[in-house]
Amino acid sequence: MPLENIAWRPSPNFDEREADTPIDMLVLHYTGMQTAEEALSRLTDEKTKVSAHYFVEEDGKITALVREEQRAWHAGVSSWRGKSNINARSIGVEIVNPGHEFGYRPFPKMQMEAVKALSVDIVARHEISPRNVVGHSDVAPDRKEDPGELFDWRALSDVGVGLWFEESAAIPPSDKVISVGANEAEVLELQQALREIGYGTTLTSLFDRSLENILRAFQRHWRAARVDGVADPETQGIIYAVLAEVRRLT
Repeated sequence: MPLENIAWRPSPNFDEREADTPIDMLVLHYTGMQTAEEALSRLTDEKTKVSAHYFVEEDGKITALVREEQRAWHAGVSSWRGKSNINARSIGVEIVNPGHEFGYRPFPKMQMEAVKALSVDIVARHEISPRNVVGHSDVAPDRKEDPGELFDWRALSDVGVGLWFEESAAIPPSDKVISVGANEAEVLELQQALREIGYGTTLTSLFDRSLENILRAFQRHWRAARVDGVADPETQGIIYAVLAEVRRLT
């Protein structure tokens, strides 16, 4: 899909990036509002103090809202790979979808093709590592669910954007199911693996609600068939398979 026809609707909600902070992340969102126009109006309303660099509609139309050299306000309180200044180091893309609150639905093919083309262009120009292409829920798992389990992360990885795993490597380490309340060595191993992937886990050996939210975010990204925050054997196998891909890149 050609990108030369991107529209421009400037948002006032931005500030200047720090000169010593490179752009090294791409963060994908869904709009989570009932209509595209409602979402676009919110992202360009000075009173809301929220924005993104790009806005992708269901028919594939792309609108630029904030110039990439400026910092859009899209991630909020968030962290990835031990860093919390996500807005300062990322490009934010809002994808039109009503979200879990207003009738979450699959992303149309034309929209996904536009997201893929835009993402390929962004990661190439900024040399963004696959491990730094994430969803809003990945960087803010206690607060956010977007772009959610219906977003096709694997299709993005097929065009060189984002991280996927070798399915033959997703071998469950045991038949143990680990959930909230567990306090054991396997929990610490999961926390360490998720932290190395990029999540803001605390290394406690205790499976608490925060870890449950992180697991839901992980499942939405890499194991969409079951999003329950439980570390069942299949989820554990996929965690370690994703970790292997992270280590291969470093």
